[in-house]
Amino acid sequence: MTNLKPRSTYRHGDLRRALIEAGVELARDGGPDAVVLREATRRAGVVPNAAYRHFASRDELLTAVRSAALSSVAQAMEDELAARPKKRRRADTARAGLRAIGAGYLRFAQQETGLFRTAFAAPPAEWGAHEGAYGKGPSGLDPFELLSRALDELVEAEALDAARRAGAEYLAWSAVHGFALLLIEGPLQGLARARIEPLAERLLDMVEQGL
Repeated sequence: MTNLKPRSTYRHGDLRRALIEAGVELARDGGPDAVVLREATRRAGVVPNAAYRHFASRDELLTAVRSAALSSVAQAMEDELAARPKKRRRADTARAGLRAIGAGYLRFAQQETGLFRTAFAAPPAEWGAHEGAYGKGPSGLDPFELLSRALDELVEAEALDAARRAGAEYLAWSAVHGFALLLIEGPLQGLARARIEPLAERLLDMVEQGL
């Protein structure tokens, strides 16, 4: 059997993508702390020094992996949004959209816990420091922008008083994100799915009715 040695070269652009994909798999299995540049290069099948052409440090790779993780969160939210039931009234459609955004977010947190933790494990200075495609889903919106759009649609459908719109995304996100953290790393870990789903529905009711 021939022993395959790590490569030192890749086609332009392929190595960066391969390293990010390896980092995403590391994050999926072990969260942000598992994203290590040397292990990513090993999984990509290249010598460690090759990685520095694309990522000067582990932190730079982690930033790229966080962006990919946030994009996956957005994708899950958009998938849930696309599957929402059709409503005859515009206000009901808008309400269903807001619930879908929250449901997709919660489902991703439970099914992809490592990526969810990684997506939000950024230092304060990193939030808002990026332009372009950072953390975007297929629609070109990141998770926060998807929530903001859902709230804007509530106002447009006259299902939310425009006077109460300002800052509503922070309140809604805090409630849903807090519940997600309780489920994946807090006292609600291990709670049976039969109990989680009714609680999630009540939480989304509370968010919608409390705006």
